[in-house]
Amino acid sequence: MNNGIQILTMRLLYKNREEKEGMLRWRIVTSPILVLMMIISLLLSGCKGEESQSNEKATEKVKITFWDDNAGPQRTPLWNELIRKFEQENPTIDVEYVGLPKDYAKSKFDAAIAAEDMPDIASVYTSWLPEFSHRDALLPLDSFFENWSEKDQINKEAIMFNRRIVKDHKLYGIPYTQNLDILWIRSDWFREANLKIPQTWEEFFLAVETLTDKSNGRYGFTIRGGAGGSFQLQRMMYAYSGIKDYFKDGKSTINDPKHVQFLKRYFGLYQKFTPKSDITNDYKAMLANFDMGVSAMVQHNIGSFAEHHEGLNTDQFQAVPLPKSINGPYVAEAGNTIGISIFKETKHPDEAWKFVQFVNSKVAQNLWNQSVGQIPTHLGVMEEDWIKDSPHIQISALVYNDHETILYEPPFYLPEYRTILNTIVDPGIQEVLSEKTTVEDFLNKWAKAMETAQEQFEGKLTN
Repeated sequence: MNNGIQILTMRLLYKNREEKEGMLRWRIVTSPILVLMMIISLLLSGCKGEESQSNEKATEKVKITFWDDNAGPQRTPLWNELIRKFEQENPTIDVEYVGLPKDYAKSKFDAAIAAEDMPDIASVYTSWLPEFSHRDALLPLDSFFENWSEKDQINKEAIMFNRRIVKDHKLYGIPYTQNLDILWIRSDWFREANLKIPQTWEEFFLAVETLTDKSNGRYGFTIRGGAGGSFQLQRMMYAYSGIKDYFKDGKSTINDPKHVQFLKRYFGLYQKFTPKSDITNDYKAMLANFDMGVSAMVQHNIGSFAEHHEGLNTDQFQAVPLPKSINGPYVAEAGNTIGISIFKETKHPDEAWKFVQFVNSKVAQNLWNQSVGQIPTHLGVMEEDWIKDSPHIQISALVYNDHETILYEPPFYLPEYRTILNTIVDPGIQEVLSEKTTVEDFLNKWAKAMETAQEQFEGKLTN
């Protein structure tokens, strides 16, 4: 009996304890303050998780690819230095550099556009903009540019030109450098021969003949007969003729009698006063002839200053303008600029634009143009001391600032323009030099191709 009472008493006590403990647990769980605290704690832990994910995203690096249209020992290290500086300022962006040889860069771009495997950004010649935009490969930069604090520092005429030459008049490239075709001459050879620096075309041809000494392996000039020779030849032709219009009444002026006259004399220099290897000369081979003491003169642009300065002393060479035209004034090609473009397929337009801004900033343009020897488009850089101390830059200013200078405009707006130069004119030069065709037939074929392209372009505009 006592045992039964004892057991019952223990059960009652245990039950009472369970009920009390249960009530205590219930009170703890249902306490309003504690519930609120638990909710806040859960929310905070959730926020911390989102914040952690956000921080991880912020530290993720975005990779963009940049294509250089003129890779080589002078410019590739320069671009690498600019990229290094940019990445320091923008630690969340990685820029992958891809260097393309100048004479084959266009074909690489063409293949990439056709395969829809384009870079994010690239250095692009102004003459390529109409074709690339026509192929819907480029991203319009108007809204980016208009919101850029330094937009008024970029040469307005260059920006207007880039808009004018494309069909929809949008901005597809921001020019970071400007160029001018000139003659580089071995000034030491001219002094030795007591020869006047050519200011007219007659003096040019006289100097070519006078400075040729085959017995010593010296020639008066070197012709770019290989890849890329077409656009240099075109600049020579119009510089000689003084013709301003590329088309007159629907007909191309390429085969104008003045151009026939010039090319007969110019191509007539080949092998007599220029090296036999000129027929295959690309850009690098042509410059090597000059820098290694094979030729007294070469026609190129001020941008090859770095190459010449590397191989020659400053008292051995200098830049001089192409002679004035037979009509009187200097003639230069308009739109001779290079810019940075963003390709439409980029997945990172904002990061790409940051790179475009950087390349066109005062600091970057100053470094690039001073190193290469070209004309900056940033007005602030034009005030730098090195501009005043660079004779070749001053020569460019002499030509561009002359109020009589004629700026002729090639039909960059024609989608086929560069294709015609690459596939008809470049091989055509070699055919003339090898005497497989005449100057007249060469120029007529060139003119006909441009006229056909112009007719097709005008037809699309009217449809």
